[in-house]
Amino acid sequence: MSSNLVIVYHRQPYTEVEVDGKIEYHENKSPNGIVPTLKSFFGRFDKGSWVAWKEAEDPNNPDFERRIEIDDDFGTYAVSRLPLTRAQVKSFYEVSSKEAFWPILHGFKERYNYDPVDWPTFREVNWAFAEAAAAEAAQGAVVWVHDYNLWLVPGYLRQLRPDVKISFFHHTPFPSADMFNVLPWRKEILESLLACDVVGFHIPRYVANFVSAARSMLDVEVTKRQKVDDDFATGFSALTEVSVPSQLDYKGHSIRVQASPVGVDADYIEEVASRPETAEKTAQIRADLGDRRLLLSVGRTDYTKGGIDQLESFERLLESNPDLRGKVRLMHVSVPANQNMTVYENIQADLEQMAGRINGRFGTLDWQPIALISRAIPFAELVSYYRAADVAWITPLADGMNLVAKEFCAARVDGDGVLVLSEFAGAAVEMGSALLTNPFSARSMDSAIEQALNMEAPERQDRMRALRETVQRYDIRFWADHQMQALGGDAAKVVEMSAA
Repeated sequence: MSSNLVIVYHRQPYTEVEVDGKIEYHENKSPNGIVPTLKSFFGRFDKGSWVAWKEAEDPNNPDFERRIEIDDDFGTYAVSRLPLTRAQVKSFYEVSSKEAFWPILHGFKERYNYDPVDWPTFREVNWAFAEAAAAEAAQGAVVWVHDYNLWLVPGYLRQLRPDVKISFFHHTPFPSADMFNVLPWRKEILESLLACDVVGFHIPRYVANFVSAARSMLDVEVTKRQKVDDDFATGFSALTEVSVPSQLDYKGHSIRVQASPVGVDADYIEEVASRPETAEKTAQIRADLGDRRLLLSVGRTDYTKGGIDQLESFERLLESNPDLRGKVRLMHVSVPANQNMTVYENIQADLEQMAGRINGRFGTLDWQPIALISRAIPFAELVSYYRAADVAWITPLADGMNLVAKEFCAARVDGDGVLVLSEFAGAAVEMGSALLTNPFSARSMDSAIEQALNMEAPERQDRMRALRETVQRYDIRFWADHQMQALGGDAAKVVEMSAA
């Protein structure tokens, strides 16, 4: 049976677990809720499909079923699994996407590596995704494609199925034209994205950057502009836009472009934060700290996250404030990225070396200033640390959104705590009540963390109240509905009916 909604995403919508020699499909428990939220739309359409890849030694004869039916809490839907070889995965994802696209998307031109990119393989994999989506889609279906590693899917899909509605969402920043045009394949990528009916981004700045890049290469006309909602136009963020294009025309085809900030499942996080066992764990953390204050930083081991800059700022804090020695602790959670990606090989070692040096310089027998955690912390435990922390220190050099900042605020059911947030995180445009800082400025970083530690309770609580309201209003469901409504017609009607 053909599907009215086809979601195209590189990850499968479940976790495969072997039980007694048989594969079982377990629900993905991502705390950020993107995969479960996408799956929730299957209940709003007659029939849904999900297209993802799965590694196979021989794609022509994989040791798994190419198409399976899943029946879970979200309904019954099909999963079409593309068999890709280890070499294809390495080329398409680990090299092309992470070594060429990722640094450009985040503005790190000096880390861009063109030489190992195998563009024919990238095309081949994207064509396979497009073919799978075309095979699953009913007449006039909605096909929702996600993220930059599938940039070419919309263009191929439009050739195969001109009848379908195509929406694309970028889960990363989109850079300025000067940065994006470093990519030799820029025109091919842009033409593919302009085959969509809707192209979505986290924030208005990324919309403006995309339109600028498209107009630099192609005869694209802006047919509508709109004022940015005041909730996404804080005057303190480096990423603020006042007005942006909202509709384009390219070769007679109309394209809607819009910003929809990805949120978190705030209700779920609040429920976890309110559990008795969470309160017990939080109290234990605070008891272990004694009268020391806790700074918490959580992120992946990635050069975009600014981990080294943060540790340098913490070292300067201890240098210039001797009274804080023994009175403050930084818990720096930096989870290593995929070990197959050579681009991240040295980052963890640099973090460990710097943390060791700072601990050796300032630490005592009963106090280590930095706890460097290099493993993923179970979400329920992480919520306890969110609740126990005096300050969440989230200062990436570039970030499409940053959901950790939103998780921290959602978890603060006590209405306290301070969020220090980089103004180069997409979240900054809607979280203006945070202490926004410029991670490229030592003075800005240092003064922000000192201000956070010295902030009085009334100001902390006023800021946190505003942040929690924002996180609740623009949660994960808002994001998904806002993107789907942009498609108009049948898709929007389905969304409106389901919300009634």
